[in-house]
Amino acid sequence: MNTLISTTEVLRRAFRPEERLPADTVREADVVVAEWRFVRPVLGDALHDRLLAGDDAAFVQTYLADAVALLTRVVLLPRLVHFISPMGPLLPKPQDSSSVETAEALQTERRIKREAMTLLRRAVAYVEAHAAEFPEYDPQKNPLNHCMTDGGFVQIF
Repeated sequence: MNTLISTTEVLRRAFRPEERLPADTVREADVVVAEWRFVRPVLGDALHDRLLAGDDAAFVQTYLADAVALLTRVVLLPRLVHFISPMGPLLPKPQDSSSVETAEALQTERRIKREAMTLLRRAVAYVEAHAAEFPEYDPQKNPLNHCMTDGGFVQIF
């Protein structure tokens, strides 16, 4: 699979060092899902394919890498909450710490996704400001230019 950033980069950019996740926690498939669910619809197929081919690596590192890493974390979160054992799914509850409440976990997930989408909007703003460098990008096909759910309300432009 070809992705904009590596799984190692996701761990470095989206997780704090004290979280100490094993290197195999993030799969390439997680990065692909994040890109196809969030990034590809916004940038368009042609521009995303161009970036996957390695063109504009500096743009990817400066504008997209953090957004992709955080969106991959959002994709990964449900799998981090439960572990599967021979006896079925388990919810880890360390003895020396309190478990995160469901509402708090959802709030954290929303905060991470909101931060990632802000970074993605920043990347789009750069692409739109430098349209000559990105002829594959079509702002009319970008869903962020037509519909938002900021503040819990659906806003259609």
